[in-house]
Formats: sequence, structure tokens, C-alpha cells
Amino acid sequence: MESPTAKGTAASATPVMHGRLADKLYEDLLTWITHEDLKEGYKLPSEERLAKQFGVSRPVVRQALLRLRSDEIIISRHGSGSYIQRRPKKEFFDFAPIGGVADLVRCFEYRIALEGEAAWLAARRRTSADLKRMGDALRDMDDAVASRTVATGSDAEFHAAIAAATKNELFVSTMESLSALIFAGMTVARNLSLQMDLARLELVQKEHLAIYKAIEAQDPSAAREQMRKHIDNARTRLLTDSVEPDPGA
Repeated sequence: MESPTAKGTAASATPVMHGRLADKLYEDLLTWITHEDLKEGYKLPSEERLAKQFGVSRPVVRQALLRLRSDEIIISRHGSGSYIQRRPKKEFFDFAPIGGVADLVRCFEYRIALEGEAAWLAARRRTSADLKRMGDALRDMDDAVASRTVATGSDAEFHAAIAAATKNELFVSTMESLSALIFAGMTVARNLSLQMDLARLELVQKEHLAIYKAIEAQDPSAAREQMRKHIDNARTRLLTDSVEPDPGA
């Protein structure tokens, strides 16, 4: 007879397995949409056909499609099916970690919540030393924009300085635990921006400056809003070839 413990372990493993398969399918579908040059408005095959095409179950297909909808890659029309809404640039796959795309995108989603609150606290608790650390990182990024070079280290330092300004070690340690994913995401985003014109790099820097100014002014609500908008825009820039966030939005 199977023990209750073994039965529970087997049952709990199923969602984990489905999640891993859904992560892989999410990446496979992104690759397929991008490299097959499928246009915006293209109707995806049915769940049943996708399951057969990629050799997975329909629940796994549904999970992967849900993530694509959350990232606004596809849109569902009731009674009609799923359609491509936007497409990543092909260059995205030159820089993104193979097998880690789902985690990369998920990290941006988590950072919106985490760093939004960090910015809120930083605006209330920052010191002149904190502002200097943020300002130094901003100047380094300005130099990188001028020379059109990747400044992932300075970008990461700016966000780390904000976490430190919260005076809450949990924000610092959480950022450190995510540092590999955060650094990878920033590197992909910045390399993609380098493929575009200078205006895109300047837009990213304006977002950083808006965060800095809100923290300097000790305006917690504005700091949170600017940080959340910046990271959400970064995720958008990561995943699309056609949508440019509105700097005035």
C-alpha cells in the first residue's frame, strides 16, 4: 500500500512538473512566434493542436498561454481563440539565457512590487549619503549613454542604493538573492536598447532620473509610481519589437 506521505509527494509534484513544462513551452512559443515571423494579429493554433505540436498536455498549454497573455504577447478573443498582440525582437534571444526566459520575465514582474515599495521607503528614509550613491550611479549611466556602452553594473548599483536607503535589511538581502536574475534582465534590456536609436537609451535614463528626483524630494508616492512604471516599461521593452512606452504616460 502506498503511504500517505508518498501519495502526497506524488500529488504535489504534478503542479511543479506542469509549471516547469509550462516555462519551457512559454519560451518555445516565444521563440516560435519570433523566428517564424508571425505577424501581429496572427491566430494561434488551438490548445489541442499546440499540445500535439509541442508534445505536452492541454493544462500545460493553458498555463503557457496564460503567461503570454499576462505579458501581452497574445490576446484572447472570446469564442475565437488567441491572437498575437506583439512580438519580441529576434535579438532578444541572442542575449536572453537559454531555458531561463520565463524566470527572467517573472523577475521583472516581482521587481515591480518589491522595488516599488523600496522606493517608497527610500523616499522617506534616505540620507545625503544615499543620494550621493544614487547620483554617482546615475552619472555613470549618463556616461554610458553618451558612449553607447552597456552599463549594467551602474544600473544594478542604482537599484541597490535605493534598497539600502530603505534602512530595511530584508530589501537589501532580497535584492542580493535575486542579483543574478536582475543583472541578467538588465543586461538583456540594455543590449536590446543599444540596438535601437539613442532616444531609447535616453528614455531609460529619464526614468531613472524621475525616480531619483522623487526620492530626493522625499515624495514616497511619486517614488513608488516612477519605480513601478520604470520596471514595467523595462519589461515591455524586453518583450516587444513594436511598442515603445510613452515617456509622458
